[in-house]
Amino acid sequence: MTKNIAVVLMNLGGPDSLNAVKPFLYNLFSDPRIITLPSPFRQVLAWLISRLRAEKAMNIYKKIGGKSPLLENTNAQAAAIQNLLNAQDKANKYQVFIAMRHWHPLTEQTAVNVKNFNPDKIVLLPLYPQFSTTTTDSSLAKWHRVFKDHPDQKVIGCYPEEAGFIKAYQALILKELEKVQPSKLIRLLFSAHGLPQKIVDAGDPYPIHVKQSVEAVMNHSELMDLEYQICYQSRVGPLEWLKPSLEEEIDRAAKDKAGVIVVPISFVSEHSETLVELDMDFREKSASLGIPFYGRVPTVSSHPDFIQGMADLILGKETRFKNCPPGTTKCGCKN
Repeated sequence: MTKNIAVVLMNLGGPDSLNAVKPFLYNLFSDPRIITLPSPFRQVLAWLISRLRAEKAMNIYKKIGGKSPLLENTNAQAAAIQNLLNAQDKANKYQVFIAMRHWHPLTEQTAVNVKNFNPDKIVLLPLYPQFSTTTTDSSLAKWHRVFKDHPDQKVIGCYPEEAGFIKAYQALILKELEKVQPSKLIRLLFSAHGLPQKIVDAGDPYPIHVKQSVEAVMNHSELMDLEYQICYQSRVGPLEWLKPSLEEEIDRAAKDKAGVIVVPISFVSEHSETLVELDMDFREKSASLGIPFYGRVPTVSSHPDFIQGMADLILGKETRFKNCPPGTTKCGCKN
């Protein structure tokens, strides 16, 4: 008998207009997984931060058309995954939904849409390959608050070494390398979104997962001899964050007279951190320092290997959980 299977893609979300920037920031910083203060202090701080940062954030989004492209990118991924699932499993009917944590379509509305679909099974797939309490766990916790019970619900909590994800990045890196003269010294900078060190010290496995992703990508015959470095970007506030920063690694490359190719290893979609920070800010900084080559690998987005990898996870053809740190259970890992 044909089953209705709902797949819920989860992501952070982004403002869809300049007027949405301030409320988006408030939603982001009032998330208890991001700012751990109790209510109402967390909301007060979120209100303050959203007002202090709104103008700067608006200027960033003005550079890329006045809104985040994240939803458009995720819609394309959802359509591609849905088409592939229905083509590869004709015995069932798949519908892919999108649930954003901090802007529309918000998780609450998506939960209503999923209930109206009346699914026999639900697959939750956060679009964060590397698990973090600030991203994956926040999205899943929100879902479980608004969608209380279902007899058949599967969580794909992390996939740092998923074959399609890794193959997509390998192919994209090799394509970017074609632009480099063979005689030039090139260093791959795998840039992941930063995280306060105190969150990692509390047991967040995110940097371990990032390392696993990078090592899997570098396990390719044409990449093995290249220099590479993991680094972190998008730091906010005065707390100590994961190191080294991308800025520090750009400075080091300049001293070594090395060209760089930046790989946004923790991002599967383009947004302000890639289109502004990487394509504009760090490209300009690299030019000012005289770095001989600055390249940026695009995110995996709707790359066929990545889409196939997500379909494989949903269909249960691949599980890549065996290497997660012991005790990591929130992401559904088997260890």
